[in-house]
Order: sequence, then structure tokens, then C-alpha cells
Amino acid sequence: MDHRTKAAGPATGTGTGAGTGAGAGPGAGRGPGAGLGTGSGNGTGGFVFSEADEERRRGVRRMKTTATGLLMLVALVYVLTTWAEHAGAGAWAGYVRAAAEAGMVGALADWFAVTALFRRPLGLPIPHTAIIPTKKDQLGVSLGEFVGENFLSPDVVRTRLHALGIGGRLGSWLAEPAHADRVTAELATALRGALTVLRDSDVQAVVGEAITRRAETAEIAPGIGKTLERVVADGGHRRVVDLVCVKAHDWLVTHGDSVMGAVQGGAPGWTPRFVDRKVGERVYKELLRFLTEMRDMPEHPARGAVDRFLTDFAADLQSDTDTRARVERLKSEILQRGEVQDVIASAWTAIRAMIISAAEDEHSELRLRVRSSLLSLGARLATDGRLQDKVEGWTEGAMVYVVTTYRTEITSLITDTVAGWDAEHTSRKIEAHIGRDLQFIRINGTVVGALAGLLIYTVSQALGA
Repeated sequence: MDHRTKAAGPATGTGTGAGTGAGAGPGAGRGPGAGLGTGSGNGTGGFVFSEADEERRRGVRRMKTTATGLLMLVALVYVLTTWAEHAGAGAWAGYVRAAAEAGMVGALADWFAVTALFRRPLGLPIPHTAIIPTKKDQLGVSLGEFVGENFLSPDVVRTRLHALGIGGRLGSWLAEPAHADRVTAELATALRGALTVLRDSDVQAVVGEAITRRAETAEIAPGIGKTLERVVADGGHRRVVDLVCVKAHDWLVTHGDSVMGAVQGGAPGWTPRFVDRKVGERVYKELLRFLTEMRDMPEHPARGAVDRFLTDFAADLQSDTDTRARVERLKSEILQRGEVQDVIASAWTAIRAMIISAAEDEHSELRLRVRSSLLSLGARLATDGRLQDKVEGWTEGAMVYVVTTYRTEITSLITDTVAGWDAEHTSRKIEAHIGRDLQFIRINGTVVGALAGLLIYTVSQALGA
């Protein structure tokens, strides 16, 4: 038992010899005997010999026994007919001997050819034998080049994808409610998984930095000015003025004593108290009258003054350099406040929780809208030829880009994988799959050789006569 048989498991020999060679023939040991190591378990080089592989190998051994038996049969026929011919058995012995002799030659030649694919016949270092073990890496490179040239070319990819009619098939598939539900569920699962993997602190930092940078680089004064200008032109600010007037009037009515007390408290100390009281009451009444009139009179001069102020302020926000600079400084101060940064950072937490909740709820608006969109897209794809052409064009373009850009990487998967295989186990694995058919070559070689030898001998005898 040699080291190759040990690698695969305990060997059992069959035929005329218990050798470890996979070939079948008259020899023993490492020669063309019918012996073939068997065994199960994990092969090296990434191979596992499964039960199916073991069954194939048993089939190979049976066919080797058959081919070897046929070789032994024609050899025995040759010996017997040679003896019979010398013993004067008649002309028929010559014909049979010639057929048997040619059959042996054909059998041995085909045995050599089949065995040379997987190992060195008789263990001899004959050139151009053990093709698969010695040329494994070259075969991997050739296979990778073949796949790259014949399967990963842009024309082949485009033709194949176009023949599939992906647009129409995808549309018909998505138009089924069950399929749309499945895609929606898968998208929801993927979305939840992506949001779960992301760390809140990292996303909050990115979102906060992005919002802050965007806010700092964008000048807001002109935009505010234009918005304010449109609001004033449409009279939208008047509701705010009305609300301020009502609230100010109500507050003044409620806190009249406080207002009069504040006026009296600010009077000089040398004035009589009744004078201070009279002045406080007068100021309070005038303020109350002013606010009442401003509240009740839409055309009050003070309202006009507010309109003019807002109009001028809107214009300054758009054109006045000093006003715009002051607004930008105020914006920067607000953005740098910790409270504002906390609000920006917490926005991601709220958005994330909202999205996850919507993704988990089968009846959420998000999932219902996604499902409805998928059904609508499927119905359009199934009937709209132009949309189908667009989808197929996008798909073909994407796949062509992938195969042209990464063809080397794709084919290297083949070459690197083959290069990583163990040569001996690669040979055994391939032999397990195709060895049975190869043994038919030996059988056919024996039969064809015998027929050819018989024909040649018959022609020779005919010409000699």
C-alpha cells in the first residue's frame, strides 16, 4: 500500500493484483491491476468524498474489472489459438489468433491512454503522463480563460439576458400579491437589519456633522428675507399682529395694578404721591386705549408701521450686507449651542425608532405603500413594453459592467480554486466522475482492435492467396 492509498483510506484490491494503481491490466502492484484504494472521509484540497462519490468509485472499479477481464480473455484466446495453430488446427486458428492479438494491442494501448490521464502507468516517469495531476494548474487557467472568453463576454451576457425577457418576467412576478408581500417582508427585514447593525452614536455624529456643516455653509438671510417678503405681501403676518394685540391687551387688563405700580415706582422721589398715582393711571389708560384701538382697527397707523418695518427688514435681509452678516453670526451662535446639537443628534434616534416600528408592523403606512408601489410597478412592467426595455437595458448594462470590470476577478476564482486543490485528490475526484465512461474506451478499444486485426489478417490472406 503506497502513500496515495493511505491518504484516501484503506485500500481493497480487486482483479489480478492488489496494487494501488487505478488502471486495469495484467500486472500487479502499481501496474494496471484492478486495485483501487477505497475509503470515505474528508479529502484534502477542499474535497469531501461523499457517499455518491464512493458509489461512483465502486462503479469505476466494476468497469475496470470488466475491461481487465476482457483483456485477459483475448490474451487467453491468443495463447490457445497460437498453440492450436502450431498444432495444425486449421486456417480458422490464424484468424482468431490475429483478432485476439490485435484486441490485446488495442486494449493495452487504451489502458495506457486512460491511465496516463490520472497517473504514471506502471509508475514509470514516461513523458506526458499523469496529465491531470501535473497539469492541474494549467487546466485551471485554461478553464478560467475559456469561461471568461465564452461566458463572460459582453455580447454573450447581453444576448442571454435579452433572451430571458427579465422585464416582463419580473413584472408578472411582482404583479402577484403574494410575491409583492414577500418582497415587502424581505425589504423590511433588510431595513431592520441595517438599522440594527448601525451604531446610534456613529450615525448621530455623522448626521449632526452633516446638518451643521450644511447649515453653516448655506446663507439663510436671503431665504428668510424672500419668505418674509411674500408673507407680508400676502398679509399673512396680520394674524400674528392680531394675536399679539389681543394677548397684550388681555395681559394689560389683568396686570393693570402692576403697570401703574411700575410707573409710580419710576417717578422722582420729590413728586407728591397723588401726582405719581395720577400719572400712572394716565399712562395705563393710554396704553390700554392704544392697544384696544390697534386690536380693533385693521387700518391703525401702528399696524401700518409694523407692515413698513417688516417690508424694510425683508429687503435688508436680502440686500443689506450688515443685516445679513448679523443673521449669519446669530445662526452660528445658535448652532454651536449644546441644546441645539442635542436636538440634532436625537433626531436620528427618533427617525430610527419610527422606521423600525413601521418596518415591523405589517399594516403600517410604510409597508402598505411599499407593497402598493411594488404591485403597481409589477403591473406596469408586465404590460408596458417601453418600461420593460428600460429595465432590461439597465440590467444588461449593469451585468456587462460587472463582467467587463471584474472578469479577471471572477475567472481567478476558478484558477485559484483549482490551484488550491490537492493534485492526487483532484485526480481521484475526476476519475470517480468520468472513470466509468473511460473504461468503455478500453472495452471499445479491445473490440475495435480485434475487428481491425481480423480485417487486416483477412485482407492479407486474400492478397497472399
